[in-house]
Amino acid sequence: MLAPESHHEPRAARFPEPGVPVITGVNWRGLKTLYLKEVRRFFKVQLQTVWAPAITTLMFLAIFTLALGPVKPDVLGVPYSAFLAPGLIIMGMVQNSFQNSMSSLLIAKMQGTIVDVLMPPLSHGEVLASYIAGAVTRAWLVGIAIWIAMLLWPGVHVGMNNPLMVLLFGTMGALLLALIGVVAGIWADKFDHGAAVSNFVIQPLTLLSGTFYAIETLPPGVQTLSRFNPFFYMIDGFRAGFIGTAEARPLLGLAIVGGLSVLLWALAYALLKSGWKLRA
Repeated sequence: MLAPESHHEPRAARFPEPGVPVITGVNWRGLKTLYLKEVRRFFKVQLQTVWAPAITTLMFLAIFTLALGPVKPDVLGVPYSAFLAPGLIIMGMVQNSFQNSMSSLLIAKMQGTIVDVLMPPLSHGEVLASYIAGAVTRAWLVGIAIWIAMLLWPGVHVGMNNPLMVLLFGTMGALLLALIGVVAGIWADKFDHGAAVSNFVIQPLTLLSGTFYAIETLPPGVQTLSRFNPFFYMIDGFRAGFIGTAEARPLLGLAIVGGLSVLLWALAYALLKSGWKLRA
């Protein structure tokens, strides 16, 4: 009778007692798994999630360059097409970053599969980081697709003056919109709510942030109002990476976009931790 007991002692010693955490640090495997799930989710329908936004953005470029390019004077010292192209690239990036994180959470809530995210041994920060990383990945895939297409577009120059600024402001902009998407996805109960945030918040702030024009051409009061729009700073900094000229100080833009991202990260983390509208 003693032999079986001694045989099982080493086996039992390999496992911790109930309630003792097995993963004491970052759950890298779980974080990677959720991130890959997010990437595969949108990549399965890449025609809709990557190439369709690129084609839509190229239509904007075609319309504005054909209609205004020949008659519009240089903007910030460069041809209008060279001024317009970077703004269109980051506009496509941030809008898709928002859509990715918002729709992922909203679909999971509506289908009841959000429990598959909440139950595994992932911290709230790890869940949030996975959603954000997936959205930023989609944003850059869309941005690269648009940029490559613009390289082949006749009469449009999209050479980079400062690739580091392009990378920094592109990533910060995608991060900011991904965080807004997480907050909107937690708050929304149906697709109409998500569409309302996109139509009445994201698109107006993007279109009225100097994407199609330099704010220095606006009346003083409107210029001041535009400088309260955080989207202006990420678009201006991203464009400056291409054309070498910015309307605002890049460090100020990074501080505003980065500071707002920190606040939204804290809000999104608090909402995930509370389980508001996520747990039945």
